[in-house]
Amino acid sequence: MPSLNGLEATRQILRGNPLQRVLILTVTDAEQLIEEVLKAGARGFVLKADAAKDLTMAVEALQQDRTFFNSRVGELVLNGFLQGGGPASKMQALLPRLTAREREVVQLLVEGKSTKEVAVMLNLSVKTAETHRSNIMRKLGLHCLSELVLYAVRNGIIQIAKPILEEPSAEQLEIAAQAPTPSPTLPSN
Repeated sequence: MPSLNGLEATRQILRGNPLQRVLILTVTDAEQLIEEVLKAGARGFVLKADAAKDLTMAVEALQQDRTFFNSRVGELVLNGFLQGGGPASKMQALLPRLTAREREVVQLLVEGKSTKEVAVMLNLSVKTAETHRSNIMRKLGLHCLSELVLYAVRNGIIQIAKPILEEPSAEQLEIAAQAPTPSPTLPSN
C-alpha cells in the first residue's frame, strides 16, 4: 500500500466500519505484528508463503463470520491466554506506545518521505509534522533516521519483503548470449 501499512489500514477500516472483516496477508510472522493486528481487530491472518493453500479457506471463513489464523498465530493466542498475556505483553509494556498518528508519521518517514511530504500526505502543517517527528524521536530515544528505520522494522510498522529471485527465461538467456561484448579500450596517450 502506498501510504498505509496493513496494520494502520486495519485500524482505519474498522474505525469506519466495526463490522467489517479484515484478513491480513503478510510476509512476516513476527510476534509483535501478530499481536498488533489481533488488537486492531483483524479476523484472519495468512502468510504470503502459505497463500496458495490458505487464502481461499481464509476468505471463506471470514465470509461465514468465522476467524482464520495459521497454526503459528493460534499457538501465540493460546500461549498468551494461558500465560495471562505472556512475555510479549510484558515486553510491550516496556516499549513506549506510539499513537496511531505517530505510527503513520513513522511509516512515511522511514519510507523516505520528507517532513513536508508527510505534512501534505497527512493533511498537516509542516510545523505539526516536524513536531510529530521530534516527539517520536524523543519518545523512542532515537537520534537519527537510520535508528527510526530499525525501530520500524523491528516493531512491524514497515515490512521488508524478501526479494524474489527468478531464474532467467530461455529467451532472456538467448538475448544475453547474442549481445555483443564490449571490447576493452586502451587509454590513448
